[in-house]
Amino acid sequence: MRLDLNTLSGFAAILLWSTTIAVVRSLSEQVGSLTAAASVYLVGGFFCLIPLFRRGSPARKIRDLSPPYLLGCGGLFVLYMLVLYLGIGLAGSRQQVLEVGLVNYLWPTLTLIFSLFILHKKASWKLLPGTGLALAGIFLVIGQEVSISWSSFSENFAANPIAYSLALIAAVSWALYSNLTRRLAGNGRGGVELFIPLTGIVFLGLLFLYPENGLWTIRAAGEALFLGLVTVTAYLLWDRAMRKGDVVLVAAFSYLTPLFSTIVSCLYLGINAGITLWIGCILIIAGSILSWISISEPGTEISK
Repeated sequence: MRLDLNTLSGFAAILLWSTTIAVVRSLSEQVGSLTAAASVYLVGGFFCLIPLFRRGSPARKIRDLSPPYLLGCGGLFVLYMLVLYLGIGLAGSRQQVLEVGLVNYLWPTLTLIFSLFILHKKASWKLLPGTGLALAGIFLVIGQEVSISWSSFSENFAANPIAYSLALIAAVSWALYSNLTRRLAGNGRGGVELFIPLTGIVFLGLLFLYPENGLWTIRAAGEALFLGLVTVTAYLLWDRAMRKGDVVLVAAFSYLTPLFSTIVSCLYLGINAGITLWIGCILIIAGSILSWISISEPGTEISK
């Protein structure tokens, strides 16, 4: 286990993301999902560009990055944000929003699986039960707010396949981004400071094509500012962890994201926590530990 500052940066990113889910939902309900996304990434992009201009210019930053990383990881970063927000926006009900979120939370599993092929990790049989336990825990945690069953999920998927498919594309995109960042950038400099404002511009363009009717209040403006700052900090920390930290350990820990975010949502939105939340918590922790110990670095032995 390599628990250095780079790996701890990944843990910090997960904790920060967990504070944003409830706030994103609150902001989206006030101004609309596309407006919320555009405001968050434009605010975040502003805070990213300030240090870039102080150090030189964004153009110099672009020249410092390799074309495969800039195009590949940059494209995946923007694609993830775009399809995730579109999937949530196309969800027809609160139930579908939570189920779309459930599909998106496949990204920790996919990150671990993709690490076997992209980063040449090795896995033992423990990865299967670990993944199963973690996903079952996530299912119970997200079902804390509304009842989610396989029948309701399949019916909603049949009624709205585009939203669910976009969430799956989002999960795949983020898992690929997390692994390819390590492969293409390595210990070099990351490009998140460029990816975030670019994402904001893309959302702003969509907002001009599909305008929304929302009400901006002091609370909404404060939430947008908070989300912009937290978003920048979290993605910079995650980028550092993926390039220099223990990818497998951070990916296994990321299974706890829906648990942390649900606890924060219960506190921020006034939702009562039930017994399924704590059962889900136990399953996620057990699954995370199993998943982590099932994968090793290339060339190391794995207990069978």
